Amino acid sequence: MSEISTKPYLIRAIYEWCVDGGQTPYLAVKVDEYTQVPMAYVKEGKIVLNISVEAVRNLHIGNDAVSCSGRFGGMPHQIMVPIESVMGIFSKENGQGLVFQESGSPSNLTSVTEGEGGKPPEGSPPSGKPKLRVVK
Repeated sequence: MSEISTKPYLIRAIYEWCVDGGQTPYLAVKVDEYTQVPMAYVKEGKIVLNISVEAVRNLHIGNDAVSCSGRFGGMPHQIMVPIESVMGIFSKENGQGLVFQESGSPSNLTSVTEGEGGKPPEGSPPSGKPKLRVVK
């Protein structure tokens, strides 16, 4: 039996936390040939999507992909992001959330609290083996 990934469950949990707190959930995505997003909005192979209830319709965060429909520049688009392409999910208002590392190892999760400007706070742990920490 193959091991079930925790990533989709964590994405759903942070999404619910944002919504329950009246915050705007943003999804950071690494764009590849399997990712369906409006390419005109992709920068350096990445895109950040507002997945709030007000911004998208028919949001489904499944175990294999995140899908929804949304408008970009007034034009409707169908969005489909494989779970493997999700780099992180965070709150627009305070930058708190989760960032996933690219490796497929069981310890592929890093918890961060971002300060203003999207940069990690001073005194953040050095690069290396990822560690979990409490985000308040």
